[in-house]
Amino acid sequence: MFIENLELTKQQKEKQEEFKAFVDSEVVPVAAHIDQEECVPNSVLQKIMEKGYWGAPIPAAYDGANMDYITYGLWNEEIGRGCANLRNIIGVQGMVTSSILRWGSQEQKQYWLPRMSSGELMAAFAITESQIGSDIKNLQTKAQRVGEEYVITGQKNWITFAQRADVFLVFAQCEGQAVALLVERNTPGLTILPITGMLGFKGSMLAELRFEECRVPTDNLVGNVGFGLSLVANNGLTHGRYSTAWGAVGLAQACLNASLDYVMDRKQFDHYLKEHQLIQQMIADMVTNTIAARHLCFRAGQLWDKNEVTATFATSLAKYFSSVHAFKAAKDAVQIHGANGCSRNYPVERYMRDAKIMEVVEGSTQIQQVLIAQDAFHLLKN
Repeated sequence: MFIENLELTKQQKEKQEEFKAFVDSEVVPVAAHIDQEECVPNSVLQKIMEKGYWGAPIPAAYDGANMDYITYGLWNEEIGRGCANLRNIIGVQGMVTSSILRWGSQEQKQYWLPRMSSGELMAAFAITESQIGSDIKNLQTKAQRVGEEYVITGQKNWITFAQRADVFLVFAQCEGQAVALLVERNTPGLTILPITGMLGFKGSMLAELRFEECRVPTDNLVGNVGFGLSLVANNGLTHGRYSTAWGAVGLAQACLNASLDYVMDRKQFDHYLKEHQLIQQMIADMVTNTIAARHLCFRAGQLWDKNEVTATFATSLAKYFSSVHAFKAAKDAVQIHGANGCSRNYPVERYMRDAKIMEVVEGSTQIQQVLIAQDAFHLLKN
């Protein structure tokens, strides 16, 4: 892997090797099965939890692994190299826990975070609706305050890991102001409908959530009324973009690895594919842009670890570049493999389907371009 020039500490290098070994032994062998069966086996999730990776970014005070941003990024890259579905599910756990950690009350942190860190409770981030994707300010799900409860009515769609999650961070409108509410799976009035047959991320166990006068206590409000989107949701989405960016680097690396193996073994016109210049062009672009994407992710991690105000901008840059490159790398990998690239016998067809989804989730490519341009007007004008 091309990370020699990253300024990793000794501990970060050791963790990266540990992550790589775990993914190679426990994740890569089951990735195709997860995609085809559209489900992650409990045994795989349990192995991740036993290693302490489930609560990777949660502080030690709440029984988490307390990973710094760079180490957490390396974990996302490795798991993304092995299985985009698992990376997506793990990223969602971080979206919920980071939101509670930043905006939750001390009581909420003490109650929820240790249980989420251990995997006792698995979480999902419920913001998307069938008619509301990027336009989150116009959420149609409603929450009404009635005494010491909020009554939720509405629906959410394409919610990652909702088929399995124990608790959902749900975003709704309450008298014209956005709220974020923790809703447990067994809450009366909540119906969960599995979604299958997606293009990519097929094993991410998506579902539709329907709320019919679903009642939760006011203690489940994360942040204040009015904080739901501008603070809580944006916090979670930024975390998701950071995770996705690193995961896209991992997927691009997987495309590169598969392509290198193939071109050095496959012959056409009495020559190995690696000897054809147009193949070399695709490999060169794959190598260059994978290294560039990794450095953008690394820079974003450095800024987060230093708590710099430009970290959000750097995260959008990383998510935009990495996801666009991952899809291009996957397309080229399929092209290099020819008809084999369209077969389940080779992983590159799965890589291409999953890479396309990375350009959509946690803010589409176009949303990232808007955010980057808007930040540029303020940050780069001098």
